Amino acid sequence: MEKETFQLNELIEYPKSGILSKVLLKSDTKDVTLFCMSKGSELSEHTSTKEGFVHVLEGNGTFVLKGKKISMNKGVLIHMEKKAVHSLKANKNMAFLLILSN
Repeated sequence: MEKETFQLNELIEYPKSGILSKVLLKSDTKDVTLFCMSKGSELSEHTSTKEGFVHVLEGNGTFVLKGKKISMNKGVLIHMEKKAVHSLKANKNMAFLLILSN
């Protein structure tokens, strides 16, 4: 049985450096993960294995999707197609949800 409710603000915690991820839901058809990135941390260019969304909860960063820079500010929702090449960097402490589906 999956948890039905999450208080995201209570789950956000920033590491002193790097990235902290918390898997909220995982199944054959969907994955929901909370990422908390400390200022200056990066995820180097990689390819998504599933279609997904990135929803910025707080902070600021830069998301590069198929060569296009996107500002990651609170409330921004980014759609990624399956196999989309992307990377990101936290300009300030930043938290976002990654929602992937088959």
